[in-house]
Parts: sequence; C-alpha cells; structure tokens
Amino acid sequence: MKRMLTSAAVIVMVTVFSAQAHADLKFIGKGWSGYGGYNLIYDTDLDITWYDYSRDPDTWQNQADWADALSVTFGINTYTGWRLPATTAAGPYVFGYDGSTTGGYNTTNSEMAHLFYTELGNRGYYATDGTSPQPGWGLSHSGDFRNLEPDLYWSGTVYAEDTFKAWGFDFNFGYQGTGERDGTFRAVAVHPGLLILPEPAPAMLFIIGGALLAVFRKLPGRRR
Repeated sequence: MKRMLTSAAVIVMVTVFSAQAHADLKFIGKGWSGYGGYNLIYDTDLDITWYDYSRDPDTWQNQADWADALSVTFGINTYTGWRLPATTAAGPYVFGYDGSTTGGYNTTNSEMAHLFYTELGNRGYYATDGTSPQPGWGLSHSGDFRNLEPDLYWSGTVYAEDTFKAWGFDFNFGYQGTGERDGTFRAVAVHPGLLILPEPAPAMLFIIGGALLAVFRKLPGRRR
C-alpha cells in the first residue's frame, strides 16, 4: 500500500510539473498558409502567437522577408503582420550559463529562449552552475509544436554591436548567440497578440438551427 501511495505521489508531481511548464502555451487551432496547415500556439505570457512551421535554413534577410510576407488563414480571417521572434538582450554579447548574461545558456531574454526554457521546460547543455552536459539537455519537450527542429533559428533582432550580425537561438543546445547575417539558419514566425477564431454570425446560427430542426422532424418515429 505504501509503495502504491509513493507511486501515485510521483505521478501527481510529474503531472503538476508538466502542467506548470506548459501553463502559458495554448493551442488555438490550425492556421493555413501556402505551406499547409500548422498549429497556432498562443503564449499568454509574452502575448504572441507562434505558427508551427519551420522554414529551411536561409540567410537572415531572406528569412526576415519570408516572415514579413507570410499570410495565415484562421477561420474566416487572414492574418498578415508576422515576424521573426525578437531578442531583447541589451548590449554586447556576453557568454554565460547562469541566466544573467546576454548570450550563452539558460538566458530567457529572447522569445525563442523563453519558449525553450520557460514555456516548454527544456534544459540547456550547460546547467546554471556550469555543469555540462547536464542530464536531459536538448529539445526533449515540445508541447503542441510538431515542427520545431533541434537546430539554429534566426531572431529578427539585428546585433547592435555589429549590424552585419543578428541574434539567433539553438533549439538543440539551448544556446543564444549571434551569427553573420549571410549565414543560414532556420526560421519560425510569430504574430503579436492572440489570433481570434470568429464566432458564426447570428443569421448563420439561425439558418443552421432551422436546418437541424427540419432534419430532426423528419427522423423515423417522430410524431407529426
């Protein structure tokens, strides 16, 4: 009995941790573009919606142009205004692993790093005390993302200290750094705010309700 209670407690703890790790990510439906239908995932913490499509590696400018031109249909609405994820790191690149620096590991001062560490609950190659490799590192948890690759992705933020470079994030090692803009990284797009799936208009609801009532009346066994 004691062993059963211990096992139950472990299961509850794991479930609670998993729920907390994904508490700010909400799957809101599928969005359709010229690339097909992909999950739309809203980050309630950062107030952005992710489009779960990973574009093949390309230069920073080409990826930025792709995101800017992206058009996604959700319900009866078509959304433009997409962009590459932003990096809020201020100042020059400084390597570290305790989470307090602009680059390196365990920092969350970019939308991709925040997604990797805070929302999905993944671990970087380095632990915050400098231990490497720490157990369980890598893109082990992806939540409702189905196309996020353990690879390098461009941020939309140009590196202010050297504008020939831009910030990027590695979804394999959990590493944030910079790269030459003519290099080739993958890209994923985000949209500010929550994408809304419109409710049917009252007139449409009336028509649907009338049609269902007519069908119901014609069912076998219904009294006339």
